[in-house]
Amino acid sequence: MTAAQFEALQVNEAADVLAWRFDHLCRGGFDIESAAVLASNVEIDLHDALELVRRGCEPQTAIRILF
Repeated sequence: MTAAQFEALQVNEAADVLAWRFDHLCRGGFDIESAAVLASNVEIDLHDALELVRRGCEPQTAIRILF
């Protein structure tokens, strides 16, 4: 999702997207703080983040790669 697409969402839709992203990141191995940072940066591809961890990358290293 691009930042422009996210900004076009209604407030409740945007909250749902952020909650969904946060939930998936937590389930994928990210700690709460890291998941919150990644979830709120909608320019970062959620699937890329999860794939890095799935392939054995430490979550903190994945964050450095993604940013």
